[in-house]
Amino acid sequence: MIRSASARYDGLGKDGKGHVSTQSGVLSDQQYGFTSRFEDGKGTNPEELIAAAHASCFTMALSFALAGAGFTDGTLETTAKVSLDKDGDGFKVTKSALTLTAHVPGIEQAKFEEIAAGAKAGCPISKLLNAEITLEHSLTV
Repeated sequence: MIRSASARYDGLGKDGKGHVSTQSGVLSDQQYGFTSRFEDGKGTNPEELIAAAHASCFTMALSFALAGAGFTDGTLETTAKVSLDKDGDGFKVTKSALTLTAHVPGIEQAKFEEIAAGAKAGCPISKLLNAEITLEHSLTV
């Protein structure tokens, strides 16, 4: 399976304007650039897209792991906060902090923590990232 996205940057440096699109068309010429990455400008940025990918990948992995453990009902909501930090003359993604709110009827806390930790370690985007990955969660049953 191969998925794709493309980016175009018109102009150079801070004055340039970028556009990003995905194969599925969910993103189509969405704006990004210096102000949306390093300030509060309009548009998206690579770290926000990584956060979306990580949150959705982890949540789906956890959903399937819980179903595989015999649970049939629940709600999972995850936020990923991706940190971009200075690294010499450049920058580096150093952390993806996952925060999960879960409602899984009938699960015990220890079992939930075990399954969630496995999903965090096993989701393909977690495996891709060379950064610290943390997980905080709250569970209601």
